[in-house]
Amino acid sequence: MTVFYDRDFGPEALEDIKEHITAVKYYPMGITTNSEGGLATIDVESVRSVLEKLEECGIPLLFHGETNGFVMDREYEFLPVWETLAKEFPKLKIMMEHISDRRTLELLDKYENLYATVTVHHLLYTLDDLIGGMLEPHMFCKPVIKTPADRDAIQKAVLSGHPKIMFGSDSAPHLQTNKEKAGGSAGIFTAPLALPLLAAFFEKHNRLDLMQAFVSDNARRIYGLKNIPEKKVTLRKRVLGSTGELWQCSTDPGGKNIGVESVQWV
Repeated sequence: MTVFYDRDFGPEALEDIKEHITAVKYYPMGITTNSEGGLATIDVESVRSVLEKLEECGIPLLFHGETNGFVMDREYEFLPVWETLAKEFPKLKIMMEHISDRRTLELLDKYENLYATVTVHHLLYTLDDLIGGMLEPHMFCKPVIKTPADRDAIQKAVLSGHPKIMFGSDSAPHLQTNKEKAGGSAGIFTAPLALPLLAAFFEKHNRLDLMQAFVSDNARRIYGLKNIPEKKVTLRKRVLGSTGELWQCSTDPGGKNIGVESVQWV
């Protein structure tokens, strides 16, 4: 279980639940969907007691890392925060969640205790898929998908087999009515498509051998997950066009389908 780091969270609460949680998730207030209860500011001294307790317990801290600046630079502007925390708490494992900016990758090799997750959408798509033609609200997420240079750098890092990068779906099952409206919700419902799309990506680059580590093994090692049930997922190639409700991208019945033409694995 992962718990939400809100303004009332303290080391005493952490002590009470430490045996029952895997990680603590931190959101800056209001920066993405359902983050209104997050912290308004990130001041090292105000969070020191909690982060030192996380270090002591060996519990990772997960970060949605964005500022309230210009939308394309929000993750980049957050890098000094990750860097400061990495230096101040060197024994704390810090997960830079769903990275989208190529400049974030530079921190991975600079600090031993920084790790990163990558989503399907930040791995495969760019801003053109969101607003390059007609507006596609089902491609709207936070952090926003960015430039081809950012996507290509993330792809290169994943295809290098980087041991500190792991898959994180960040799948968001919003109702279709909450996506297709003014002020629509941020988040992409990728859960039904994630593994098939990843298989196609790794196959395209002749690196299917890397998929197991990216999807599972790296995370198990980084989180120290040892006594968890073994599960097996079998993917098979299908004939293009033979699709069904599996590919629905919203939680509404009859919801819009996205990316069906590129799904070759089931």
